[in-house]
Amino acid sequence: MFQAKGEKHWVIPDGYIPEHSSGELTSHESVCVLNCSSEEALLRFTIFFEDREPMEDILVVVPGRRTKHIRTSSLMKEGMPIPVGVPYAIEVKSDIDVIVQYSRLDSTQAENALMSVMAYPVR
Repeated sequence: MFQAKGEKHWVIPDGYIPEHSSGELTSHESVCVLNCSSEEALLRFTIFFEDREPMEDILVVVPGRRTKHIRTSSLMKEGMPIPVGVPYAIEVKSDIDVIVQYSRLDSTQAENALMSVMAYPVR
């Protein structure tokens, strides 16, 4: 039996899906989750906005001893995705400890930019 590692509560304050991309690559963001445990992790995402109510209880399962790269553009609540061109923040709550990383590929210009940071663990 493999033990869970990380934290159960994570925050990513800076989210943004660009409206346009250039070249062959599409701008996107991913929440990368590592589940070291033998059991699956049930994640609950909340997406916060500056000017509207949050999108709450977006459920994602990460199988035991696996990683999952979740494109934020794939997160939906009642069939509605996160809007593009709108700043937002992400809260991730898990029923077991997991490790969360955040990555963004910005291809709005010919010179692509890739950023990857650890999410903030809430203790």
